[in-house]
Amino acid sequence: MKIEILGTGCPKCKALTANAEAAAKELGIEYEIEKVTDINEIMKYGVMMTPALAIDGDVKVVGKVPSPAEIKKMLAQV
Repeated sequence: MKIEILGTGCPKCKALTANAEAAAKELGIEYEIEKVTDINEIMKYGVMMTPALAIDGDVKVVGKVPSPAEIKKMLAQV
């Protein structure tokens, strides 16, 4: 499973990365986290507000930092 963090590296982006890692580890799934920091790449996803979370290329959250519990629900649905 590929988890992408779309953002420039702000504190919210770092919090989202930590929450996503915690959620994936709690579920015990195999995952890869990729940070997408290039604005042009982020815009290709149709994201205008960061941070954003994409799972396997599908954008799930834009402009906020969901809790690990919220991210676990998203990961379980994939």
